[in-house]
Amino acid sequence: MNPNYSFHLEEQASAADKNLIRQGLTAYNRQFADDTTARPLSIFVRNRQGELVGGLLGYLYWGWLAVDVLWVQESARHQGVGSGLLVRAEAEACAAGIFRVHLDTMGFQALPFYQKHGYIVWGQLDNFVHGHARYYLRKELTNDS
Repeated sequence: MNPNYSFHLEEQASAADKNLIRQGLTAYNRQFADDTTARPLSIFVRNRQGELVGGLLGYLYWGWLAVDVLWVQESARHQGVGSGLLVRAEAEACAAGIFRVHLDTMGFQALPFYQKHGYIVWGQLDNFVHGHARYYLRKELTNDS
């Protein structure tokens, strides 16, 4: 190890430090794949009382929509909320000229849901946690997706 540097495990790292790391990687990546249109995508669903019952968090970058999180409260499931979130995110991607999506899900989460919406498994990590696989999916969008 180089004596000029010390390593620190910080469970409560500051937002500023984490942002500096992200900004450093972004600056490096732009040398090879610049994308000045990259932006986060956040879609929320609220009930009539204004309470948050679901949402989708992701990013539009490098010609892809990356879905990081899609969650629907138990009481709002099987009512089209998840499908609505996915359709809205795909429409936002298409409006931005992006026609590819990638995401991942666990075996106990929503694999059949995504497959129903046309997502294809391209990778799988078996026994990722307690015997459950982690699935990596993709989908090609069209202007009328």
